[in-house]
Amino acid sequence: MRESLCHSNLVKRDAVLVNGMYLNGPTLDIKTTYKFVEDAVSLILDEAVRKGTDILEKVCEWQPPEKLKEILDLELREGGEPHSKILKRCQDVIRYSVKTGHPHFFNQLYAGMDPYSLVGRFIIETTNPSLYTYEVAPVFVLTEDAVLRKMMEFVGWQEEGDGIFSPGGSISNMYAVNVARYHRCPDIKEQGLSAVPRLVLFTSQECHYSVTKAAAFLGIGTKNVYAVSSDERGKMIPAELEKQVLRAKAEGACPFMVNATSGTTVLGAFDPLDEIANICQTHNLWLHVDACWGGAALLSRRHRHLLKGIQRANSVAWNPHKMLTAGLQCCAFMVRDKTGLLQRCHSARASYLFQQDKFYDMNYDTGDKSIQCSRKPDSFKFWLLWKAVGTYGLEERVNKAIALARYLAVEIQRREGFRLLMEPEYANVCFWYIPPSLRKMPESKEFWEKIHNVAPLIKERMMKKGSMMIGYQPHGGRANFFRQIVISPQLGRADMDFVLDEIDKLGKDL
Repeated sequence: MRESLCHSNLVKRDAVLVNGMYLNGPTLDIKTTYKFVEDAVSLILDEAVRKGTDILEKVCEWQPPEKLKEILDLELREGGEPHSKILKRCQDVIRYSVKTGHPHFFNQLYAGMDPYSLVGRFIIETTNPSLYTYEVAPVFVLTEDAVLRKMMEFVGWQEEGDGIFSPGGSISNMYAVNVARYHRCPDIKEQGLSAVPRLVLFTSQECHYSVTKAAAFLGIGTKNVYAVSSDERGKMIPAELEKQVLRAKAEGACPFMVNATSGTTVLGAFDPLDEIANICQTHNLWLHVDACWGGAALLSRRHRHLLKGIQRANSVAWNPHKMLTAGLQCCAFMVRDKTGLLQRCHSARASYLFQQDKFYDMNYDTGDKSIQCSRKPDSFKFWLLWKAVGTYGLEERVNKAIALARYLAVEIQRREGFRLLMEPEYANVCFWYIPPSLRKMPESKEFWEKIHNVAPLIKERMMKKGSMMIGYQPHGGRANFFRQIVISPQLGRADMDFVLDEIDKLGKDL
């Protein structure tokens, strides 16, 4: 059947109707949609990039959930909306989102907006590749390989190794547990948990929660994650690790892995890797280093000593989206092994993707090393950033962030009403604010109970005002304290002063 028709604002001649659908021509009006993209990009650049990084703008425009649902009109309907209305929705989404690129966003272990990685993200989204085979993502397969090789060089693996980018540091740590287990018990891949003894892994009490989650997810069991005591600065105590390993052996269990942390989430502590590596060597344990936060220090000649001994690790997780501002998400998992361990552990040899008779070198088909199928080329934005600023530029970012953290710590000690938890080793600055009403009160249980309520109240006020965002938490027996994270290369001394001035302004009447 042939007829003229008007469909989706297009006039189509000689259209063919099959199963109730006209097959000639596109469903969308290309010119109209291109104009929409142009308008949307202009809006994004103005609202998210320019205003989102402007110190005079708010970090967030707070709305409670029910009110925000009403503003955004979240219901999905049968009919579409005109482009003008969709653009307004885009504007509202940006308006009511937290501006993580704002200079005064200190809430998480990532912050700032790097222009080069941002452009890298634009390219990734517009080319929309999936990183499983060279044939569909040739450029991105090669850039991932180049980035991994360079990162392994800074880890100190002279003969390199192997690696893959994962969707988050938590998944990198899960990779580590899975690969370490496979390395110890290769039969588990085919025979399952029935083929292995009771496995035990060790990690500090300050480690990231993803280690326990990995044990639960992989069937190891959370009770088989033995927490090793840390010292007052949050570092794993090697002698306590040794005791826990011997305890597991005495119980008839099979110790197989130690997770060490380089840059803990709260205190920014670095475990003593050389001493831990000695214990792992003695007991034949896989050593994984979670350097998701602290790995950036490897790029600094001034601060890489914090990770002394990392070259002895069997695997390393490192997130360039944190200190190096490569943009969420950008997370590398690397193994020192060069025998194809990642491939053997995870491969399924899907014949529709990894054909053995391709016309190019199939070693570049890296997808079978991954637990994913579809995988975004997260390394590309870091590659573009690294190309733009060079290793020296990245090093400068690390050095400046740590220097600003030290400046902030000095100011905290100098100012009345502020108390430092401990001298920062990295870019985590932990401190209490003591309002004027409590400054002459004896440090009793009641005093600390009152201090415990201060940080949440100030956090509420700063969020509603939109002036900045800083995290807080209790720790062990300590009352709630602020955890200021210094990352963004946009920051200067005035921003550190602003933080303390603003907290004092928001909390002096408490």
